[in-house]
Amino acid sequence: MNAQTDRPDVESEDAVVEGADRTSQEPGTATDAEANAGEGGPEVNIEELQAKADENWDRYLRAAAEIENVRKRAARDMEHARKYALESFGRELLAVKDSLEMGLEAADSADADSLRTGSEATLKLLATTLERFGITEIDPEGEPFDPELHEAMTMQPSADVEPGSVLTVVQKGYALNGRLLRPARVVVASEPADA
Repeated sequence: MNAQTDRPDVESEDAVVEGADRTSQEPGTATDAEANAGEGGPEVNIEELQAKADENWDRYLRAAAEIENVRKRAARDMEHARKYALESFGRELLAVKDSLEMGLEAADSADADSLRTGSEATLKLLATTLERFGITEIDPEGEPFDPELHEAMTMQPSADVEPGSVLTVVQKGYALNGRLLRPARVVVASEPADA
């Protein structure tokens, strides 16, 4: 050691470093790269990794293709559902149309009572068809006015019904499975003028 600086001499420090370098490279010892190379060298690891990468890429391509097929199938199903949603409803309405056509053919030789009977039967057939598909009639005469289901055309004074009730139904309303298709158009009763 150098007495002035309390440090080892530079020469002896270099000697220590050189000694360390020599011990790691002594004959018969393997470096890290050689130890990792293992049995077949780095080429074997690269080939294994490339095979694994190719396998994963193939899986990815198959999954992407399957997702695309599912998307196309779903789009096609939605288009068919939209296009043919009314198929059974239309089929049921054909019976109503046939009944109306037969009534018109018979109109030349039929009397008023038989025409009325035929029209009532056709109307009943239509009402049955609508009910079968969840379309219900809204006929609120005498009921309290409900702005969710009714459209007030006018108000009319009346002593016969309670104010705020439906006095007359101008046009019936309809709902499809509880969802309003068309509100009932009504005349709403108000307080009589003399009261």
